[in-house]
Amino acid sequence: MKNASAATPVHATHLRSALRVNAGQSSLAGRKSANEDAVGIRIPSDPLLTTKGIALAIADGVTDAEHGKEASDICVQNFLSDYYSTPDAWSVKTSVQRVLTALNRWLYSQGVSTLAPHRGYVTTLSVLVIKSQVGYVFHVGDSRIYRFREGTLEQLTTDHVTRISPSKEYLARAVGIDVRLDIDFRQVDLQEGDVFLTCTDGVHQFVNRAQLESLIANNKHDIEQACIAINEAALANGSDDNTSCQLLRIDQLSSANDQDIYQKLSELSFPPALQPGAMLDGLRILEELHASKRSQVYRVRDESNNAVYVMKTPSPNFEDDPAYIERFVLEEWIGSRIDSANVVKVITPPKPRKFLYYLVQNIDGQPLGRWLREFNSREINTAIRIIKNIGRGLGAIHRRETLHQDLKPDNILIDSKGNPVIIDFGSCRVAGIQEIHTPIERDIVLGTLDYSAPEVLTLNPPTRGCDIYSLAIIAYEMLTGKHPYGEAYARCKTIDDFKRLEYRPAWSHNPLVPVWLDGALKKALQIDPQQRYQELSEFLFDLEHPNKELIQGKSQPWVERNPLRFWQAFSAALFMLHLFWLFLWIRQ
Repeated sequence: MKNASAATPVHATHLRSALRVNAGQSSLAGRKSANEDAVGIRIPSDPLLTTKGIALAIADGVTDAEHGKEASDICVQNFLSDYYSTPDAWSVKTSVQRVLTALNRWLYSQGVSTLAPHRGYVTTLSVLVIKSQVGYVFHVGDSRIYRFREGTLEQLTTDHVTRISPSKEYLARAVGIDVRLDIDFRQVDLQEGDVFLTCTDGVHQFVNRAQLESLIANNKHDIEQACIAINEAALANGSDDNTSCQLLRIDQLSSANDQDIYQKLSELSFPPALQPGAMLDGLRILEELHASKRSQVYRVRDESNNAVYVMKTPSPNFEDDPAYIERFVLEEWIGSRIDSANVVKVITPPKPRKFLYYLVQNIDGQPLGRWLREFNSREINTAIRIIKNIGRGLGAIHRRETLHQDLKPDNILIDSKGNPVIIDFGSCRVAGIQEIHTPIERDIVLGTLDYSAPEVLTLNPPTRGCDIYSLAIIAYEMLTGKHPYGEAYARCKTIDDFKRLEYRPAWSHNPLVPVWLDGALKKALQIDPQQRYQELSEFLFDLEHPNKELIQGKSQPWVERNPLRFWQAFSAALFMLHLFWLFLWIRQ
């Protein structure tokens, strides 16, 4: 595949990628009887061109390994297949590292099962992914990746070799050599006209930098011929190894202008004002459930089968706002990629849409906030069960490298069976989408003040810890009816303001809350994100299992360590004292 230009709109953003490249490759056995190198390039069409980019992979099977050739072939072929099968919400870094880790474990397991452990399936591997306006470099071993810009060749990788004498060196890192894989990673900027070169040691050990620069410059407009020329130069210079190289030239970067973007985002018109009884694409409006300045939500019925759904429509206030429209379209895309009983399901419309809206399942229930007010219960087991199930839904969102960013009681429904369901994607942040360049300033929707982590409110980069913080706020509120930092939290403007706040133990509001449970809440609600739980699963585990590390020492007063037992014992002591004085009075 030599050249790619985008032609199909991306479902996530309704944008077409403008990325165009020219690529070629050449791999020769040279003076060896077998070629243990492997090369591969994949230039997909949209939507993969936009969401995953272009990938090049080059591998050099280790000669001393019994199955070096098989290892290099497996690495290149399986990587190019598996990378494009990873979720399109994942970032490039996450996708590549997950695939390479799995490949390494498989090759290692094959190697140690042979009669000569660690000498079976071993290979170098260098990968370049071009996505939007960034290049992503992944590297293990002594193959190389260069960037040729304005006549100068820059090496982007470091050889993983250890020299033990002036004439002898050995490979310090490779795929399949150990159960653990240490991958070098870096990001590089792209410019139109850049040429990237990948090659194995059969090339770079015999063709110096000046000669490579000359060969690329002289053949820059014929990429395939340049690859052949480089391999021939290596052989002419005495290479006794396989010779392999790849070249990719950036002809055009993804840089669509604002008008192009607006045209694509405006393909579907905003729906007209909708009243109960109105019809839209075969869907009858039953009632309006919610309306705000950003959107409207309706309960609707499919007239063809009487199925009932919920429809969300964009607000006409933003009809000429590309950033708002992109985010609205993205909501449906996010929801359709999450599969959890605790996250609302996106429904495919029964007929082709003529207007901009999306459908989700209709849930027979009520918002968690209203449910709490009606039941007015601080029952600990119920609260933990609900929080754990919300956590399961949040975990499904996080596995798609997506942050919810607006977790609050009004965005959680409690269904007729008492199970919570997360229902809104309006503030979600998707790692894979953030990597896609757009000239418009993306619509940033912050979460709700009382439930957002301090770093979100001070416009610092969000992390999973922000969602864990919001979940802990909800848990605290369910157990106490209060905010852990009180009313002062809403008045904070800077990180210093937040650091002056004092956490109020949950048991001080509800004596039934065990101190170990409060310890888990306190850790999840730390102002400093580095002091919080880094994994959602750890927080959910500590909500049910006392963590001794989160409980203060024995010097802590009994009333704080276990307030319920303290007051039970105190009441019993008073009762016994009362009986004692009654006995003395009777004897008198």
